[in-house]
Amino acid sequence: MSEVKESWGSRIGLILAMAGNAVGLGNFLRFPVQAVQNGGGTFIIPYLISFLLMGIPLLWVEWAMGRYGGKYGDHSTPFILDNMTKKRMWKYFGVFGIFTNLGVMAYYTYIESWTLTYTIKSLKGDFIGMPVDQVGSTFDQYVDLASNINTPVWAFIAFVFTLALNIYILSKGLSGGIEKVAKIAMPLLIGFGAFLAVIAITLGDTGRCIDCNSLVGLNFLWEPQFDSLANPKVWLAAAGQIFFTLSVGMGTIHCYASYVKPKDDIALNAMSAGWMNGFVEIVLGASVVIPIAVGYLGLDWVKENAGFMMAFKTMPFLFDQYGSVIGVLGGVAWFGLLFFAGITSSLAMGTPWMGFVEHEFGWSRKKSAIILGVVIFVLALPTIFFFGKGVFDEFDYWTGTVSLVVFALAEVVLFGWVFGMDKGWKEITSGADMKVPAIYRPIIKYVTPLFILIIFISSLIKPLNGELSDWATAFNSLMAGDGWLWANDSIINQMFHLNTGIIWIEDGVFTNMFYIDLSRFLLILTFVGLMAMVAIASRRRRMKA
Repeated sequence: MSEVKESWGSRIGLILAMAGNAVGLGNFLRFPVQAVQNGGGTFIIPYLISFLLMGIPLLWVEWAMGRYGGKYGDHSTPFILDNMTKKRMWKYFGVFGIFTNLGVMAYYTYIESWTLTYTIKSLKGDFIGMPVDQVGSTFDQYVDLASNINTPVWAFIAFVFTLALNIYILSKGLSGGIEKVAKIAMPLLIGFGAFLAVIAITLGDTGRCIDCNSLVGLNFLWEPQFDSLANPKVWLAAAGQIFFTLSVGMGTIHCYASYVKPKDDIALNAMSAGWMNGFVEIVLGASVVIPIAVGYLGLDWVKENAGFMMAFKTMPFLFDQYGSVIGVLGGVAWFGLLFFAGITSSLAMGTPWMGFVEHEFGWSRKKSAIILGVVIFVLALPTIFFFGKGVFDEFDYWTGTVSLVVFALAEVVLFGWVFGMDKGWKEITSGADMKVPAIYRPIIKYVTPLFILIIFISSLIKPLNGELSDWATAFNSLMAGDGWLWANDSIINQMFHLNTGIIWIEDGVFTNMFYIDLSRFLLILTFVGLMAMVAIASRRRRMKA
């Protein structure tokens, strides 16, 4: 165990860095798509309830755990958790707080590099006058989706540059690197977002189709439908978005908070970062992609085609409809916004590794950053070269979805039941610059873990399609002896390929499943390797004690 001399330079820098950790690509790419795919305004009520009953409690829990660990010189989740209980097994749950970030950063940095490239392309005016199908094919060529094994030369070069930029900033530390970037990136991000929201809202009726009106898109996203409260599919999507957007269950918040002073406020800081993220996601994120797309293409087109790739395959065309000047400005603002959102989040993902190896193994900041770069480079290769084989989605599913829920459930149980709510509540409220509502004490102990447990079990055994009627159908099928009707994205089905069977070779050619399972094996090796490092670090601690 080595003394780490790191600290935040200012409170505003900490808040902006924490907000930058939460505000990421998901605010502008994932949230609008999730909202459209789950009924627009139908999605908002479960989303807000999930934020209040799960998001805010987890923010306070993770800030409190991080600051508590920092008091004892712990800057990584394995030993933050280990220090909160006498049960040695908990530190291995803490491995998720490093593993998740490595897995997500591997594919996230690749997407981040797309946004950088497209910012430059927009600035050069590459999309001026380009029809929508050509915009889409330009992206396919960029990531080389046409070939059997992707060899995207320019995308790969952009990725290497983006990764190197991340590593360089991380090597400069918290105040000298991450905080400086956050102070520049977050104001620019919000400024770009506000500009785009204004041009979306003022677009109005374009006359291109019956419902080609940006206000129709806004109304679709904001008009609540109360029948959503009975739809488990929408609840799962909303809760999953809260995990993704707030970056809870990842370990990044713990790491950032471990560098605050023992008496520094965490309650108001957590709320400030959380609500800033909510503002960016709900107000700005929902006011750009969907309204502009509806304004030019219509609501029906958006419902049928909404997806992650709209950002790259559709938005450049839509901005160009404003004219060449606004088209260029809109493209630069859009992709610049995404780049700043991406890099503030990817920097946060690198800090748990940095805190772990610097503190436990005494590595220098530069050495820690370089080795992180090598690890991310190796992990990213399958997502780049086998992008069209489903490897990208496989990384996202296990590290960006399942791992978050598992770790969040473990930490909230530890905090409320093992560490104890008396000590936990004291840690949350100590030095607080706001009065923390007392109702959150029982919510953290009972409601939040139950909420997450239901999410986990539902995701584990989710039936085909996941609607309320599908659960009844699946239970009836099980009772009749015909087995459970598994959803393709249920954890059990994903783990064992129950719906498709395990087929690695077909007609003498490796199937997509082969590449998917190969990437899964790489993730398992990464997790096992981190567990071994934690065991070695624990042994080093005992020898020094």
